[in-house]
Amino acid sequence: MFKPPTIEEFYPEAIAFAGTPFEINRIMMIRLIVMTVLIVLFWLWTRKFKQAVKAGNVVPGRFQLLGELALNFVRKNIAHDQLGEKDGERFLPLLTTIFFMVLGMNITGIIPFANIAGTSVIGIPLVLALASYVTFIYAGMRRHGVKFFKNSLFPSGVPPAFYVLVTPIELLSTFILRPVTLALRLLMNMIAGHLLLVLCFSATQFFFFQADGLFKLFGAGTLLFGFAFTVFEILVSVLQAYVFTLLTTVYIQLALADEH
Repeated sequence: MFKPPTIEEFYPEAIAFAGTPFEINRIMMIRLIVMTVLIVLFWLWTRKFKQAVKAGNVVPGRFQLLGELALNFVRKNIAHDQLGEKDGERFLPLLTTIFFMVLGMNITGIIPFANIAGTSVIGIPLVLALASYVTFIYAGMRRHGVKFFKNSLFPSGVPPAFYVLVTPIELLSTFILRPVTLALRLLMNMIAGHLLLVLCFSATQFFFFQADGLFKLFGAGTLLFGFAFTVFEILVSVLQAYVFTLLTTVYIQLALADEH
């Protein structure tokens, strides 16, 4: 009997410490593994770089080149493009952390034996959205002081009579909806991608091993769709990491802008 995917996919059974605040399930284990891999990967990249500098070797190896390309993508195509070199370098650690954390957590959705994204439950998207939001507020306050809030809620050039309409809209869009939309955009994309993949491959298994007669041929179609959606999910994983980081950078740029 065919069983379609349900929301229970995102509430796996506990692996360890069941019933305690430290309960670990499959999604939490994936998050811990991804964080460990990222820490080790960046440690190796920085270690190789320091060794190359000490040795006077200006030609990076393949592993070092991969690290430099990845880091320079965030530095040049996101941070410097939106914030300029000075402010881009200032906020680069946060932007790099967000990009690679989102990418690492997303990509586990297509990795065998993991098969679910670490961002498919609200915890990680919410934490990253709050980090983006706090940094946005910090940047505006650091640059403009209390005037940051005044100029955001009461933009110049608007007739005073229209502030009755404009101010609530600015409050909602700038200070409430931004972290919410950041978190939900990432979360919903990962949930949808996981459900599509589970649906395709569950249907493939059903048609190949349980269906009768010519119905087995449908398994080839669902398998093809499964592989197509897997490639699409890789694209979405990278795109969501880029969009989340880019929007964080844009929000910071808006907070630093002179009109604030």
